[in-house]
Amino acid sequence: MAIVISLLNHKGGVGKTTSAINIGAGLVELGKRVLLLDLDPQANLTLSLGVGRQPSSIYEALRGEADLVPVEVKHNMDVVPSTLDLSGAEMELVNEAGREFILRELLDPLMDDYDYIIIDCPPSLGLLTLNSLTSSRYVLIPLQTEFLAMQGLVKLKQVIDKVRFRLNKKLEIIGVVPTMYDARKVLNRDVVATIQKHFGDKVFKTFIRDTVALAEAPAARKDIFVYSRVSNGAEDYLELCKEIIVRSAEKVEANNERQTVDG
Repeated sequence: MAIVISLLNHKGGVGKTTSAINIGAGLVELGKRVLLLDLDPQANLTLSLGVGRQPSSIYEALRGEADLVPVEVKHNMDVVPSTLDLSGAEMELVNEAGREFILRELLDPLMDDYDYIIIDCPPSLGLLTLNSLTSSRYVLIPLQTEFLAMQGLVKLKQVIDKVRFRLNKKLEIIGVVPTMYDARKVLNRDVVATIQKHFGDKVFKTFIRDTVALAEAPAARKDIFVYSRVSNGAEDYLELCKEIIVRSAEKVEANNERQTVDG
């Protein structure tokens, strides 16, 4: 059964799509089967992996015109592509019954085909993001280590808490990952100290360093492991994926123990 993780931050430019791609690729490096789902109308994940226009995208699936059709981009890593048409989906679905659960129903037939499903959310807190959160077990928050990137974190946490209370009791934050980190910069170190104070042990031990190769890889339509396996970016995302696997396994074990006690 797949573990579904939403990558969420309603501020753009924090490394969310880069993280979605390279977490997916890193998990594949560690022997996992991964599905990446591009839920952003900008379709940056789709474009960054060189996936061309498909007969069916996430847009058609949400409208009920097709099933989710994964496209293979490398061994054990598939993508459900996005399209600019997705920008109209929120208005088109607003009157649909059970509109918050459309994506969950679409993912159900695929849950046994993958170990992890990684959803790249749009930089907003609308219906698309709501669908992602109701479909997910965990939320991972990429956070650029700059002052402005921290603004709105309280609102983000409130939204996650509200979805957990009303729509998805199992939803929780698996962690916050600092991105574009440069240890030489006092500001970067101060921002990390602040989020560690606020989120405690939910902050991953691995920080994603500011690496030129991570910016270059999308232009080459490759993930960081294909583009530059020996770069700091590849090293960081592989270590992050090891943490994700450990954390998700620990949480599954803790939940099983809790259910045993309750039973």
